Amino acid sequence: MCTTCGCASGEVKIDGADVHHETAAGHRHEHDHVHADGTSHRHDHSHDEGHAHQHSQERTHEHSHRYTPVHSHAPGLDARRMVQIEQDILAKNNAYAAQNRERLLERGIFALNLVSSPGSGKTTLLCKTIALLDGEPVAVIEGDQQTSRDAERIRASGAPAIQINTGKGCHLDAHMVGHAIEKLGLAEDSLLLIENVGNLVCPAAFDLGEAHKVAILSVTEGEDKPIKYPDMFRAASLMLLNKIDLLPYVDFDVDAAIAYARRVNPAIRVIRVSATSGEGLGEWLAFLRDGLSSAIAAKRQTVDSLKRQIAALEAKLQGSPT
Repeated sequence: MCTTCGCASGEVKIDGADVHHETAAGHRHEHDHVHADGTSHRHDHSHDEGHAHQHSQERTHEHSHRYTPVHSHAPGLDARRMVQIEQDILAKNNAYAAQNRERLLERGIFALNLVSSPGSGKTTLLCKTIALLDGEPVAVIEGDQQTSRDAERIRASGAPAIQINTGKGCHLDAHMVGHAIEKLGLAEDSLLLIENVGNLVCPAAFDLGEAHKVAILSVTEGEDKPIKYPDMFRAASLMLLNKIDLLPYVDFDVDAAIAYARRVNPAIRVIRVSATSGEGLGEWLAFLRDGLSSAIAAKRQTVDSLKRQIAALEAKLQGSPT
């Protein structure tokens, strides 16, 4: 994980602006806080000072993944200390993720975290998806170590996009995504598609506040990826088997790939898609629209519940003796 591979030392930028993001336990960091009216201010804080946005146990999204390294790759740290650091990082990330999820729920936004190896075709598929949505409200958060090329491609497709550059970092985390959500100014009752850094390892452990992780596996890769990287496919609700128009030209066993994915995650849904031929994109769009409808319905239920609570409180106050 990041405490062993060193990616936490990367310098994070959002649309080219420094965020001074630190994921290591106890580190201070500063960032620009952007308000809805466009004004901003800079402040710094320490994760050790209680700023990790405490949530009730019911609202915090917990992961089932547990990391128990046999030995430490970081000089001067033993295995027990490594485990403690990793647990601290994930706990802080989950607190930020819970805050993101709450904000998205309140606004009826259906968010997906798209994860894959580099070169799986995520950005091309997103551009095609945006074109087929034909003006339906959708925004994109792009994650890459360097450059804003993918965000520029998304904007050219007609959707607002913001670029997160992780520097040496190998994944997005909930704190970065929270800042990007603030800067995007998302529309209510809309889709948010988060394209994670190309990596099948670390993104599996980091909740961003999304409704689902979507693993994209292209037929130009090996069909055994799901059993080589089981944590990622176990964490995903959906696998998009991409670039299926290339099946006549590559040695790829579709049935084996699906069987391997369901070996590690029996509940995973699989949709075969091609941004080139259009095959499977109707089913993919239906998945997006069904998810958005559910997010909007959940928002309305939350609002209705709050209205009932307020009405009950008002009735109780009116019935109280003066």
